[in-house]
Amino acid sequence: MPRGHRVTESAQVRVLGIRHHGPGSARAVLRALTEFEPDTVLIEGPSDADPLVALAASDDLQPPVALLAYATGEPATAAFWPLAAFSPEWQALRWAILHDADVRFCDLPAAQILAADKAPEQDRPDPLVALAAAGGYDDFEQWWDTVVESGTPGDGHDHMADFDAITAAMAALREDNVLDDHTAQREAHMRQVLRSTIKAGALKIAVVCGAMHAPALTGKLGPAAPDARLLKGLPKVKTSLTWVPWTHSRLASTSGYGAGITSPGWYHHLFTQQQDTITRWLTRVARTLRERDLPVSSAHVIEATRLADTLAALRTRPIAGLAEVTEATRAVLCDGDDVLLEFVTRTLVVGEALGSVPDDTPTVPLDADLQATSKTLRLKRSAQNKALDLDLRKQNDLGRSRLLHRLRVLGIPWGAPRAGDVRSTGTFRETWALQWDPELSVAIVEASRWGTTVESAARALVLERARERDTTLAQVVGLLEEALLADLRDAVPELLRSIDTAAALDHDVAHLMAALPTLIRTLRYGDVRGTDLSSLTHVVDALLVRICAGLPAAAAGLDTDAAAALRREVDAVHAALALRDAAASTQRWLDTLAVIADRDEVDGILTGRAVRLLRDMGRIDERDTAVRVSRALSIGSEPAAKARWIDGFVGDGALLLIHDRALLTLIDRWVSGLHGQDFVDVLPVLRRTFGGFDATERATLGAVLRGGATVRTAAPVDVERGRRAVAATALILGVRA
Repeated sequence: MPRGHRVTESAQVRVLGIRHHGPGSARAVLRALTEFEPDTVLIEGPSDADPLVALAASDDLQPPVALLAYATGEPATAAFWPLAAFSPEWQALRWAILHDADVRFCDLPAAQILAADKAPEQDRPDPLVALAAAGGYDDFEQWWDTVVESGTPGDGHDHMADFDAITAAMAALREDNVLDDHTAQREAHMRQVLRSTIKAGALKIAVVCGAMHAPALTGKLGPAAPDARLLKGLPKVKTSLTWVPWTHSRLASTSGYGAGITSPGWYHHLFTQQQDTITRWLTRVARTLRERDLPVSSAHVIEATRLADTLAALRTRPIAGLAEVTEATRAVLCDGDDVLLEFVTRTLVVGEALGSVPDDTPTVPLDADLQATSKTLRLKRSAQNKALDLDLRKQNDLGRSRLLHRLRVLGIPWGAPRAGDVRSTGTFRETWALQWDPELSVAIVEASRWGTTVESAARALVLERARERDTTLAQVVGLLEEALLADLRDAVPELLRSIDTAAALDHDVAHLMAALPTLIRTLRYGDVRGTDLSSLTHVVDALLVRICAGLPAAAAGLDTDAAAALRREVDAVHAALALRDAAASTQRWLDTLAVIADRDEVDGILTGRAVRLLRDMGRIDERDTAVRVSRALSIGSEPAAKARWIDGFVGDGALLLIHDRALLTLIDRWVSGLHGQDFVDVLPVLRRTFGGFDATERATLGAVLRGGATVRTAAPVDVERGRRAVAATALILGVRA
């Protein structure tokens, strides 16, 4: 009797050893089940997931999906069991449901796997791949189709004999390998489930499991006592299980998945398109390339199909596989371009299909609220990376923005602001990149401890972070900005109080300066989202008073690195105050800069910057500026100190030198007068200063210094036309003209 067949007094058992996520295995399992017609099907998977089996009867449970198990109360401890349409386990599950057969999972419960901190074992390295390679195939599915499915349903082919042959091969492979403890425990549990199923009165039992486990379940099971001893005392943890959507890309081996495959999209095509498989595939490739406006015709598809079939014939293979199809795609459809081939591989060979689950799937209240809100806002989960442009003046777009910002607060990054696009609260537009990752399901469970709705959870998390003792002023200010973006207005009053308290307790001027720009930006643009921030004005004014009082002393005696860091904070505060456009605040700040500009104990990079900012604001005129530059470059100072003063003064100011020949001449004479070691010492600073100018500015400066260019005299200004333009611009921006 074949190894995979076992008959007891009450039951007949057949073991179907499969390869996880193999379309050939899936087809073979369906044929074997149809031939055997079992009344019970046992499937490798966590046995405590049996209550979820009924959901597989719903057409709304569309693969790829995964069983998610997580430790109740500790969702970070989690594991997934993914299934695709071409997974043999999924097809066995669906067959059992459609044929009214009892179906159960038979592997170790997730409660024990998670307690042991073990991910679900997935037979790596895959022994069937080794068998295919031994047979001269680089594609396992080609080998399976040739060896296992060479017969047709109508020619009397015994499909169970194929599984018996696989089981025999696995038994031979196991002879030289010692099972690890975890694998031994898993197989002991499978045997125990099989025993209990037989004892319960099942007459015909089919077991669908990884091929490497098949020998452990065929023949005589032996006494139950050794298996019971092996399983006794295994730790358990309280576990919750559910179905979650999965993606083809997360089935790929490149994602780090232990049982990963190289080509989920290709395998899905093999399973669903069994007629004219190669032609239909290359037609899909051509259609995808045409969508990128590439000239691919029907003639290309015909030629590529012919080439793939020819390569298969030359390699004595009955049908073309992925290797032949890929070579034909590169040569004919992509014209030898590996970049286009990589696009085809990413888009089709791997693919980004996203499954779905029924609405009544067990979930945490937070996820239920997220799904309901997403449906209302017409935000659909997709595995593709898609751009979403929002106009915050539209109610639905504003709601989408609030939801995405709230999710970011909760650590659920469904959307990310696109790099290079403005996302400030001061604009009416936002651009997001949306992509649903299956692991976000775990993040949702983790975030559910903060609340039952997205809004309440985000508000609770923001306030909790603000109350933590080690939260800095800048962090609390950042939380306020996040709360405003997410429209968590109920949290704003407490956050403002936290900012006031943190500012009063923080005596580091640099910390206060780091917080001020965000507060001013929030104050300036908070009305875009309709939030009352009048109380923030007091906080901003009080913060500025403390900064102006402490900055001169804080700037004294700093080393070069600390001075450079403080200069960046000075620039940020200066820009923020210009944005606020409050005369009293600006005047207070300029008074402070004037004090710094005259302090000898302050690093030159700060005094130079103070002089530059005072000049830009009209606080000192060109003559006074020239005197200060001349004094800074006088003989009494060290060359390195002079270079740092120039760095502070000139940084980002190429146009100033281009249009002010007197200043440029002063600096040019100083640099030209440096000799020997002095020049070597200041060169790094000068290179950083002037290297920050763009290529056009550097070229213009060079031409001016060589005498090849002159500063053009400005054309006569039409003051009246300029006044009207300024008034109109000020009206649009909502500022004083």
